[in-house]
Amino acid sequence: MSERLDALTSWHADWSGLRVAVLGLGMTGFSVADTLAELGARVTVYAAGTDEDRERILEVIGAGFVRHPLDVVPEALAADPPELVVVSPGFHPDHPVIAWAEARGIEVWGDIELAWRVRDKVNPAEWIVVTGTNGKTTTVQLTAALLAAGGTRVAPAGNIGIPVLDAVRDPAGFDVLVVELSSYQLQRIRRVGPGRLEPWASVCLNLADDHLDWHGSAEAYRDAKATVYWNTRTACVYNRADEATRRMVEDAEVAEGARAIGFGLDVPGPSDFGIVDGILCDRAFLEERRTAALEITTLEDLAARGLDAPHVVQNVLAASALARSFGTPVEAIRSALTGFRLDEHRIELVSSAGGIRWIDDSKATNPHAAEASLAAFAPVVWIVGGLLKGVDVDELVGRHVSRLRAAVVIGEDRAALLAAFARHAPGLPVAEVTADDTERVMPDAVALAASLARPGDTVLLAPAAASMDQFASYADRGQRFHRAVDELGGAGGGKLADDAQPGD
Repeated sequence: MSERLDALTSWHADWSGLRVAVLGLGMTGFSVADTLAELGARVTVYAAGTDEDRERILEVIGAGFVRHPLDVVPEALAADPPELVVVSPGFHPDHPVIAWAEARGIEVWGDIELAWRVRDKVNPAEWIVVTGTNGKTTTVQLTAALLAAGGTRVAPAGNIGIPVLDAVRDPAGFDVLVVELSSYQLQRIRRVGPGRLEPWASVCLNLADDHLDWHGSAEAYRDAKATVYWNTRTACVYNRADEATRRMVEDAEVAEGARAIGFGLDVPGPSDFGIVDGILCDRAFLEERRTAALEITTLEDLAARGLDAPHVVQNVLAASALARSFGTPVEAIRSALTGFRLDEHRIELVSSAGGIRWIDDSKATNPHAAEASLAAFAPVVWIVGGLLKGVDVDELVGRHVSRLRAAVVIGEDRAALLAAFARHAPGLPVAEVTADDTERVMPDAVALAASLARPGDTVLLAPAAASMDQFASYADRGQRFHRAVDELGGAGGGKLADDAQPGD
């Protein structure tokens, strides 16, 4: 690493004239280019596609733009090699341009490292960082809501959709940023040396095979996730039910005095969050933690707000631990939870017409997320399938066939699911949607599910797969599910019940 880059650990350092290539012109790439231009760097953005509005703004702020497929190194880049390359999360680690840069000793950063280095533009907010195979966005939103209820100036950012660099440069400034980090982003974060993150608190919510097509192996995926704990200064929050997260904490190099804080659905020990007789408790952040606990809320209160699915309760406990690590009073947490609602497409009740519940968990884009949904309902007519991303679904099917009334299989990777059902439950009714037309997939799936469901059943859209084979996004998939249920009228033969609300 060059001495100059070593010294760039503040907004107020000398970034002027630094030659930087930015790969990608999506939301993240644009925020990187905008930040570096403001710092006085000499910026050129390279992207396969373009956004006309962003391209015009690049010209205004003095950044260059080169449109190139990036399957090979652009001639313009090779002719004028930069001192630094900053990549968007979507660029694979062995991407040709990244490989070219690294082979020539050119530093490659992600947007998170850049944001950490310049976090002191307004005031250096503390960072609370969140990762995990599932539950990241909900936990980030919860943590931010709980901190805000305690009077903390806080912003959720990162993979949640708001680039961290935008939050860092907000002129209002914040006390805390709650940052959602994907495995792609974590893979680019250095554990030692200048630019390493030193978060206030950190959590890996859970770990299950995902993105193996990207990382190459379960071990590489796990190693990327484990980076979240390195250099944590106050609280490393881990899942007591997921031994992998405990080992991550044990293996991480953290600041002296940082504590390991466990969360789980069982009775908490000292320094843990958990549940006693239906009461969510904090036994970590109180002086008498060996003999007492603080009441956060109850399962009954969470159920009244549609937050009682086991995996959501785990998210509540994790978020409470993160907020408590920053001193948020339990009274503020209890108050904030009364007004919190899950985002759309996360175990969202669409209809309860005809005695059949229709649940949209389109956000369950991998088997681990689908498993959490399946564990919350029974009997289930399961709408499942899409792009499996190299993940084996056989074990998921085998563990949950006893909860199923029937299954409806959609998506491009149907063969693996059909084989799993045939192997584990040859007598289970399984319907297959063969339509390739996006307009027909969900109406056909809903019609098949309605024909298989009985009063008392739950029709659950928890695809355990990505959506891009047939839909624009998991949100598009969920919205089409809503429309199809509404148009069919559910199993009750009418339109959606007017009084159907999430959590009913």
